[in-house]
Amino acid sequence: MSQPLRFALNRMVAPRLSLPDFIDLAVSLKADAIEIRNDLNGVEIEDGTPAQVVRELCEERGISVLSINALYPFDVWNDERRAQTLKLAAYARDCGAQGLVMCPLNDPDDARTSAQRYAGLRTALSALAPILREHGLLGFVEPLGFEECALRYKGSAVEAIKAIGGLDVFRLVHDTFHHHLASEHEFFPELTGLVHISGVEDAQAPLNTIRDGHRVLVGDGDILGNAAQLDTLLSTGYRGYVSFEPFAESVHGLSDIRQALAASMAHLRTALA
Repeated sequence: MSQPLRFALNRMVAPRLSLPDFIDLAVSLKADAIEIRNDLNGVEIEDGTPAQVVRELCEERGISVLSINALYPFDVWNDERRAQTLKLAAYARDCGAQGLVMCPLNDPDDARTSAQRYAGLRTALSALAPILREHGLLGFVEPLGFEECALRYKGSAVEAIKAIGGLDVFRLVHDTFHHHLASEHEFFPELTGLVHISGVEDAQAPLNTIRDGHRVLVGDGDILGNAAQLDTLLSTGYRGYVSFEPFAESVHGLSDIRQALAASMAHLRTALA
């Protein structure tokens, strides 16, 4: 590893904490950046917390907001998506976030051909780019490795971003879970703006049956190769944050999430030493 790990916390780490407590958690772990979400009930953004409150709380504690997670499905562009984008972009700008995480349609009933999906991706990126520029934001494109997803591979995203002239405003999310599920081997460190990490320890589950509920903190039992993926990214030029994003209820119900996160951080630091 050529660079130290820069840890951040996605709101999914502790979706039941209040925002001040979540920020305190990050500070206690010396993680100086967080991601907030628009898909969690009872906390910001869904609870109506004003963007300025998020900004002030974070600035008081020296915490950066990396993203709002997420604009979905960003690649199906229509009037509803434009309105959704404008609302999220304004909130992101006002709360001080660097950008929006953008996730593609993940629906087994999506009947579009590959060509139609790619055309939809380019249309969406072309429409999103000026909105992001106007709001001073980056668009973090996150391919999802599930077999039914409309955009599984980072290589396809890069091709579309280049095709619409969007290299100034779009970056990739390298999610270690989705990278493994897609069996993707190509890395794009120079175009990666954010890394999401989580572990899976169920070695018996077939790859195409693994879902978000399997995603725990990264430890000794991890089968996703998180340490190897991070080593590749860091040794080839990635300098950004590594953000914990566990979806498993077993993590959300932990009595001491701070200790568990500290142990996962220590594990990764040791693995990459």
